[in-house]
Amino acid sequence: MEGKFDKWDERFMKLAGEIAQWSSCFQPNRKIGAIIVRNKRIITTGYNGAPAGVESCVEREECIRRNLGIPSGTKHELCFAIHAEQNAIIQAAKLGISIEGAVMYCTHQPCVICAKMIVNSGISRVVYKEGYPDDFALRIFEMAHVALEKYQA
Repeated sequence: MEGKFDKWDERFMKLAGEIAQWSSCFQPNRKIGAIIVRNKRIITTGYNGAPAGVESCVEREECIRRNLGIPSGTKHELCFAIHAEQNAIIQAAKLGISIEGAVMYCTHQPCVICAKMIVNSGISRVVYKEGYPDDFALRIFEMAHVALEKYQA
């Protein structure tokens, strides 16, 4: 779904892109960022990267997914990284902050695992810029009545 976007959507999408640059993913095209916002206030941010205390792919200088020839959008469990959306939700939980009714801004469309977490966390709207090969995620958002909007500048 494409919606009408305002200056706040533009600001938060730009910031999601900046947060993505913090990623510890070895593949430059897989740097993903997410921001959770409520009432025009940033609640948490997230980027894809290895869990705390685990050597990242950048530090390893290799990508296990690329080494194994795993196509994008499949076998999410075979990756050292936690997705940006997951990290943003985890950060809110760690800080004890409710994200009920919040908006998530993402550089990429969330995968089905992230979609399920987003739905159960109470986020009501997701705005993303780049597509992702996961049609089942789209179905989850539709079934749960979570607004999913592809950002158009």
